[in-house]
Amino acid sequence: MSVLLKNIRIIDAYTDRVTNILIDKDNFIKFENNTNDTSAMEIITGENLGLFPSFIDLHCHLRDPGYTYKEDLESGQQAALAGGFTTICCMANTLPVCDNPETINYIINKAQKLALCNVIPVSAVTYGLDTTNLVDFEKMITYTRLFSNDGIPIKDENTMIKALQASTKYNFKILTHCEPETEIITRDLELLKLYGGNLHICHVSKKDSLQIIRKAKSKGLEFSCEVTPHHLFSYDLDYMVHPPFRKKEDAEALLEGLLDGTVDIIATDHAPHSSEDKLKGARGLIEFDHAFSLVYTLFKKYNISIQLLSKLMSEKPAKLLGIEKTSFLSEIYSKANFVLIDLSKKYEINRHTLHSKAGNTPFLGQVVYGKILMTFKEGKIKYDNR
Repeated sequence: MSVLLKNIRIIDAYTDRVTNILIDKDNFIKFENNTNDTSAMEIITGENLGLFPSFIDLHCHLRDPGYTYKEDLESGQQAALAGGFTTICCMANTLPVCDNPETINYIINKAQKLALCNVIPVSAVTYGLDTTNLVDFEKMITYTRLFSNDGIPIKDENTMIKALQASTKYNFKILTHCEPETEIITRDLELLKLYGGNLHICHVSKKDSLQIIRKAKSKGLEFSCEVTPHHLFSYDLDYMVHPPFRKKEDAEALLEGLLDGTVDIIATDHAPHSSEDKLKGARGLIEFDHAFSLVYTLFKKYNISIQLLSKLMSEKPAKLLGIEKTSFLSEIYSKANFVLIDLSKKYEINRHTLHSKAGNTPFLGQVVYGKILMTFKEGKIKYDNR
C-alpha cells in the first residue's frame, strides 16, 4: 500500500518546509497541493512530524560472528531501524576477526537474508587486529572499501604508512582508532601529509584533538572525522566507554567543531555488551535507538539548525561512502529511505523499549526529545512505532 504523508515537514541538509509526500513502492513524489485520489493509500497527517532522509551510521559493532550473546546481525539491525538508520557499517572486531573473505561473506550473506538494513562490513587493516601483518587489500576490496582496526590503535608507524599508501592504490578508506587520541591523530595527520592516503578519524572526543584537526584542514590536508552523540551530549560521566567521557570544555569544543565544519560526521559507535562483560570492565555503550534524540535534544537546547543534524547524520556519511542519498530537492527519487519523527515528543530512555540485546547505556532515565515513529527503506515500512 502507498503511504501519503499530508502537510509533512520535510527536512534535509538543504530543505525545511511543509508539503505532501507520496511514498509508492520505492519512489517518492512531492505534491505541493493536496491530492484528491486517496483511495488505496494509508494517510498520515504531519502535525509536529518531521520526515528526514534516513540516517547512515559509519561506525557500529554488531558482534556477529562470535559474540552474538551481546548482539547479532538481526537484533543490531532492528535497533538501527528503531533509531532511523537504514545503512550501517559494522566494525571488524568479531570472532573470527573480519579480515578474510569467508567472514566478510558470512556477514554480507546473513544481512542480505534478513533484508533489514543495508549492512556494510568493515575489514580489519591487519590480520587478527595485530600491529604489523596487513590484510590482502586487493582481495578484500571485492567486498568493502572500509578498513579499520577499531578498538586497537595501529601503533606501528610503518604499518600505518603502508596502509595509507595501499588506500591510495586500491581506493579505500582507513577508519582509525586513535589512542592515545591526540598523539596518534597528530602522527596520522603527519603521515597523511607525507605519504597521502584516504583517512577518516573515528570518535574524536577531545578539545586538543579538534584544534589539531582544524589546523590541518585549514592548511588544505584532506581527510574526515567523526564524533559520537554521547561525547556531544554528556561529559564527566563515570561510565566505561572507548574513548572515555571527557570534560565539559571538550564536549563544548566538539559542538563548536560541528558548527564550524571541522567535524564531518556524527557516528554512533554502538557497542553492545552483556551485563557480565560490563562488570568485568568492557568499554562501550549502545546508541542506535536514541542517537538522534541525544543530538536533537542538544541542538534544540542551543537553537541549532536541524538541517545541520541531517547533514551530519545523512548527507555527509552518504557522500563518504559514495552512495546516493534521498534529497527533497528532487521531485521524484528512487529508493525512498526516510525516517518519520515526532519532533515535539519528549520521552524517557527506557530499557524495556530498547531494541538491542544489550542495555549498556548511562542514559537510562534520561529525558530527550524526538521520538522515531517510522523508518522506510526503499519505500517499505521497516519500523513502525506509531
